[in-house]
Amino acid sequence: MFESSHPTVESVPGSSSDNHEFANLILVVRADPIICGHSTEARNLAEAAIAKGFRSAHIVTYPIETLENSSLPLKPLETISEYSPGIEVQRPEPIGDYKVLDGRLGYAISGQLIDLINQLPGKTIIMDLYLVPHGQMVLNAVDSFRGLKESPDVVTIGEAVGSDITNVVTNALASGQVGAAQMVLSNYLHHDLPVAVSQFTKDMIVDAGAKVDSKLGTDFASRLKERVEISFPAIDTSAYTGLKDRPEFVNSVLEERELEADGYVMFLSRIAPAKGVDDLIAAYKSSELYGAKKLIICGNGPMKEEVKAMAAEDDSIRVLDDVSDEEKGVLMHGAFAYCLPSKPKPEFIETFGIAVAEKMLAGGLGPVITTRTGGIPEATGGHCLEHEAGNVDELRECLNRAYFMTNEEREELSERAREFAMNFDRAAILENLIQRSLVAAG
Repeated sequence: MFESSHPTVESVPGSSSDNHEFANLILVVRADPIICGHSTEARNLAEAAIAKGFRSAHIVTYPIETLENSSLPLKPLETISEYSPGIEVQRPEPIGDYKVLDGRLGYAISGQLIDLINQLPGKTIIMDLYLVPHGQMVLNAVDSFRGLKESPDVVTIGEAVGSDITNVVTNALASGQVGAAQMVLSNYLHHDLPVAVSQFTKDMIVDAGAKVDSKLGTDFASRLKERVEISFPAIDTSAYTGLKDRPEFVNSVLEERELEADGYVMFLSRIAPAKGVDDLIAAYKSSELYGAKKLIICGNGPMKEEVKAMAAEDDSIRVLDDVSDEEKGVLMHGAFAYCLPSKPKPEFIETFGIAVAEKMLAGGLGPVITTRTGGIPEATGGHCLEHEAGNVDELRECLNRAYFMTNEEREELSERAREFAMNFDRAAILENLIQRSLVAAG
């Protein structure tokens, strides 16, 4: 078992943000309504900044129409919770006409950042989450001030999830376009503070740097190993930990979904092959839980219609593609078990597991059932039931093990999981990012 407690970005001795110098936080991200852990993290960092006393927090992102025309999984707009006062979500329209073949949104977002830098008084943190292409947008904006009379009083943070870098590097090397690989790694290191969402993610990025080094004779791997910090995703722990004290609210939400506490197994994530939804359905239908507990599959994604077709033939399986932010924690709290049987695929590998940590915080008696894929062990700390990725027999054994656990055993595991997941509280994550930013600013 993975027992060690993981700190967030290491604290800097003698540094405290009680009197921090930063007045503004700007986040560049694919934000709501996209179903993405980093859209949630951006919201959490913005909320934490306002709670901490920042003058303003801005989320700069894409027009709704652009997101709707993409193949990205989206939440229904009506399910998105409002942001707190002081947080502005800005969606600049593309700049240029048909003669500009690409980059119109990039120009718009960079331009919006420049406008904010010019308007906002005080020191500002600009953080991009999911480095490609947001890192270029941020640095283009900041670099536009070079040579001018006044330079912006900003610190840049680039957060990499892993695939945003390794996807570009892998494809660039495979096609012989090594310059693109060099560009993305240089962009990452050009940030004042480059961070990765897990140690697994950092290791992936360092390995990508080594592959570029072997082609170009560069020293990316050593520089990445030295400079990249670990900053786990920021979670609003209070949204989950208080559910145990609200039984009437929990029951009312479950009743609206025609569910009852401890009466269902739950999956919540993108409905995609790499998330192991097919493995879960197969394991569930051959487990002791089949017929005794329902299986609810919550989310959206490329396999949704296929899974819906499976569910249409089985009354025990339901697909919920309209779960709101408020409902999510309640459903996690009431679940008999929460399953994320993620498995590595060429197109995706789990680099942390935000939903797993959210379920751990939500509590209830239901254990987390998952794999050791990618960065998931850093999210669970081993406080879960684990099976080999892609192994349906082992997944079924985990479901059966949960079925035969006593309530006392389940409660003990749940409490350990919740305590561990408090490491990811958004206020603590922001505090450590502030401390590191102060060091980066000199």
